[in-house]
Amino acid sequence: MTTGYGPLSVWAVIVVGGLATFAIRLSFIHLFGRVDEVPSPLRRALAYVPAAVLAALVAPDFAPATATPAALLTPEIVGGAAAVAVAWRTEDVLWTVAAGMVGLHLARFLL
Repeated sequence: MTTGYGPLSVWAVIVVGGLATFAIRLSFIHLFGRVDEVPSPLRRALAYVPAAVLAALVAPDFAPATATPAALLTPEIVGGAAAVAVAWRTEDVLWTVAAGMVGLHLARFLL
């Protein structure tokens, strides 16, 4: 895929994005190195970061931009729904992954 941007523009965006990411991470390392204890509101907010990151990584695969109501019966959706149901019921990672994989493969076989 070609774009109208030259190689210098692409590299500039990559370098600026990398520096911004590094600065954000360094700021937290520096901040927590100077603070004796993390404030409880921040600690409560940080507890939701892993789930939010996982949802941000996984959700686009389950709900693509071209999704239609008829496209809800794909093997990925069925496997994801099985995994969500088992995770909600058992709260066990191993059973969640197993249910998702079984749901995905059964849906691929049966649909």
